Formats: sequence, structure tokens, C-alpha cells
Amino acid sequence: HCVQIIKYPHPTLRYKSKPLKRVDRELKEMIAEMFDLMYTHDGLGLAANQVDLPYRVFVMNVKDESGDGQERVFINPVISRKSGQAEESEGCLSFPEIYAPVRRPERIVVSAYGLDGREFSYAMDGLYARAVQHEVDHLDGVLFIDRLSPANQLAIREDLDDLVREFESSRRLGAIAGDEEIAARLAGLESVRT
Repeated sequence: HCVQIIKYPHPTLRYKSKPLKRVDRELKEMIAEMFDLMYTHDGLGLAANQVDLPYRVFVMNVKDESGDGQERVFINPVISRKSGQAEESEGCLSFPEIYAPVRRPERIVVSAYGLDGREFSYAMDGLYARAVQHEVDHLDGVLFIDRLSPANQLAIREDLDDLVREFESSRRLGAIAGDEEIAARLAGLESVRT
């Protein structure tokens, strides 16, 4: 499985992933590839759905003020203790060049498991709180465009239509499988690790 970023409206982006029960060498390799892809595309985070995988995991690089990054793998993440509200522009690697303002809680606590199988918790605010919520949404099959006001949805409609046309044309050329085939492949992958 060559890992690459899938674009809207690929059906896997709407897939609600189930919690991972098993982390094996192959999954660790996929996660390493997800980090590489994220850096190649200047992303902050990347969810498994975005690389056409049905696992409840996302990767992120959290940089501190010195600019040093910390790579984090979030397996089976859960968000709690949301507070505040802020509206900021968001983009997504599955929606190239499309940005729109999304309203989200400003502060959250996220708990997840790392690759070492240990549970961790972070209190986050600002950009990282927003990024974690965006990635957890992906794992639930929710996209940032679902959270836009009607006016903001209207503003990006043409860009979305272009992505839909691109997808349909790739599918006609046989570059993207049909929905049933995708669903069967995801179910097969999922049965191994969930």
C-alpha cells in the first residue's frame, strides 16, 4: 500500500474509524510514511483516513517556541474539557488550496495512546487545539467544510465542485476504485487491527 493523500470527495474521508487494538511493524511503517507525507505537503497533522486507511490514528508535529518540533502519534484519541470559542481559518491537505474560517473550542484536553502503548494527556489551546480537533473530526468522518457557516460554504463551492470533477474524472479513468471496492478493502484492513 503506497501511502498518498486522498482528496475530497474520496469516500474514505467519510469513514468513521474504529479504535485500534493492535499496533504492529507494518502499522509503524505506515505511520512513518504519514509523517513524511505531512512534511512534504507542509501539513501540521495528518489522519489515517487521509491516506485511505481505516485506523483511529493521526500524526502531528507540535513545535514549541524555539521551532523545535516534537513528533506525536495519537492512537485512539479522545477530546474532553472543551472551553472557549474561536473562529480561525483552516485548510486541509485533502482540500488543496482551500481555506475557510471554522469555529471551534479554543482549549481542549486530548488523551491518546502513543506507539509505545502508553496513554498520555495534553491540555492544548490555540493552533494545536484546533489541529487536534480537525484531525479527530477526520477519524469520525467529519470534514472542516461541514463546520462552515452557509456563507462560508458558498464562498468555496466552486473550489469544491472542481475537486468533485477531478475525482469523477480519476474514477472514470480507473485510477480510483468504486465505493463497494473501497468499502471492502477498508473492512479487510480493519479486521486485522481493530
